Amino acid sequence: MAEPLIALRGITKRFGEGSAAFQALKGIDLDIAAGDFVAIMGASGSGKSTTMNILGCLDVPTSGAYLFRGVHVEGLNRDQRSLLRRRYLGFVFQGFNLLARTTALENVELPLLYRGESRRMRHEQGMAALAKVGLAEWSHHNPNELSGGQQQRVAIARALVTQPDVLLADEPTGNLDSERSLEIMDLLAELNAAAGLTVLLVTHEAEMAAYARKIVHFKDGLVDSVEKRS
Repeated sequence: MAEPLIALRGITKRFGEGSAAFQALKGIDLDIAAGDFVAIMGASGSGKSTTMNILGCLDVPTSGAYLFRGVHVEGLNRDQRSLLRRRYLGFVFQGFNLLARTTALENVELPLLYRGESRRMRHEQGMAALAKVGLAEWSHHNPNELSGGQQQRVAIARALVTQPDVLLADEPTGNLDSERSLEIMDLLAELNAAAGLTVLLVTHEAEMAAYARKIVHFKDGLVDSVEKRS
């Protein structure tokens, strides 16, 4: 069998020390294949968000192994994790996190600006990313001129502009109504199917999780069950 894109082995996470310590993760084992669409579900405090932060190199485990393309991420230093995050991972959050006085295109270009890409390259890649989410004609509009669903599409374009291997979406429909939520999920499913983008979705909504091919249920800091869907 092919090596998984991501593998977690015995991942634990403890916050605090002594009597105030809290064990958020108690030994997570999880494989994610390239091109997979995985939904992570669980009650508040189940460990799903902590796991997502570790997967996104925003936090480190207390113990255990996190392998990305066979590389032990838990052994990387801060700069190396930051480089992995910038090169291979894209993020979409519940809050759109767009700069208010900046156009859609300029928001999408931001990760490329941090990379030091030329103005021409930023423009070309930013417009291509907006086209992928159906917003090329809205490139010069500011966030306050866009609907909630359009703002989330801009956020997705910003995550895609660096051409990541993995898109981590943490409650991406949490601030949207039902119709806009389904539009965003349709878009994520299309990106997964058409472009082979690996999608990791954290959600508490079963209707959104149903888009995934694998649903991982967390409970009390452990993987409680894995539901594979056709």
